[in-house]
Amino acid sequence: MIKDLTPIGRFGRSIQRFIRLESTGGLLLIAATLLAMAVKNSTFSDLYIAFLNIPGMVQVGALSIEKPLFLWVNDGWMAIFFFVVGLEIKYELLHGHLSDRSQLVLPLAGAVGGVAVPAIIYLMLNWHDPVGVKGWAVPTATDIAFALGVLAAVGSRVPVALKVFLMTLAILDDLIAIVIIALFYTSGLSLTSLVAAAIVLALMLALKLAGTRGPFPFIILGAILWVCVLKSGVHATLAGVITAFFISTKIPEGHTVSPAKSLIEDLHPWVAFVILPMFALVNAGVSFEGLSISSLFEPVPLGITLGLFIGKPIGVMLCVATAIMMGLARLPTGVTWMHLFGVSVLCGVGFTMSLFIGGLAFAEGGAGYARIDRLGILFGSGLSAVLGYLILVMATKRQTPPA
Repeated sequence: MIKDLTPIGRFGRSIQRFIRLESTGGLLLIAATLLAMAVKNSTFSDLYIAFLNIPGMVQVGALSIEKPLFLWVNDGWMAIFFFVVGLEIKYELLHGHLSDRSQLVLPLAGAVGGVAVPAIIYLMLNWHDPVGVKGWAVPTATDIAFALGVLAAVGSRVPVALKVFLMTLAILDDLIAIVIIALFYTSGLSLTSLVAAAIVLALMLALKLAGTRGPFPFIILGAILWVCVLKSGVHATLAGVITAFFISTKIPEGHTVSPAKSLIEDLHPWVAFVILPMFALVNAGVSFEGLSISSLFEPVPLGITLGLFIGKPIGVMLCVATAIMMGLARLPTGVTWMHLFGVSVLCGVGFTMSLFIGGLAFAEGGAGYARIDRLGILFGSGLSAVLGYLILVMATKRQTPPA
């Protein structure tokens, strides 16, 4: 079999590899989630808590950072996740599917609607609660690994264009989430640390302008930037995104791939198979003690559940349909409205990003909210996964020609 070496062929293989990794990673996420909940609600609960609080410290001279395991995962490992997300966004914008601006309209419309409507639903239920209202961004996220995992379970009859649409929408959704985190979830800013971070950024920019193409100087400075951002009050994971945008996407002479693409290929399996499952393991351990069905109808979990399960598909479909009716975009080849509806429901699988934003939203002053927000995330994401799967199964069966 002769390989297609054209840019389109290479892009198609990249998409397929990405989806395979994300789909398998999604299955691991499910397994890690179920394991965390099972252990947390078993006789091994104390061991689980002890595992989360395993201490770890890094010290260089007078500078030391000491955190329990779950914070090393949330602040450190997730910075690597956001670094890879940043690399993927930059690469796709410059060289991939997102470089064709005409292909951006439909998923961008869906991403905007999929953020706005869930946030509005949540705010309508929680506007009266000064602490609960902080979680408005929790139901705006889409977990690309989980969603693609469910899509892969539907089977090979799913149009490739639909997978690309979901992947593009989720990437744009991640970009919006990064902006939200930067603008709304920072507190107790340290001017000294921000100045130090600005100096590091200036050094990175100077290296870029000097023509530095290798990734390692930027990675070293990125690690220093992570420490500065961590100490500044801005969430440390943003250092990963910032560093990613300094990595070159141009292919050096004598090489076949760019530094950015090489890092994506090297790090993506670690993100899909280690970092995200570990994140799920340390964050999805929700204790059901003292909770009941009525707990789901409290404003915070209800707002998250309805935002994910109802708000996401309404927002995505409303904005996608508007873009198509206005002639700004058209349905992708082989994709039906039923397909789009199924994917819009799948966008309600917030999970990883929702848990991450929820942790930021209720980190301070939200002691009574940390458990019930996770309840809403798990319930809303679970409903979205099941219904989205069923809709897509029906949509693909309708397209199957009779024997």
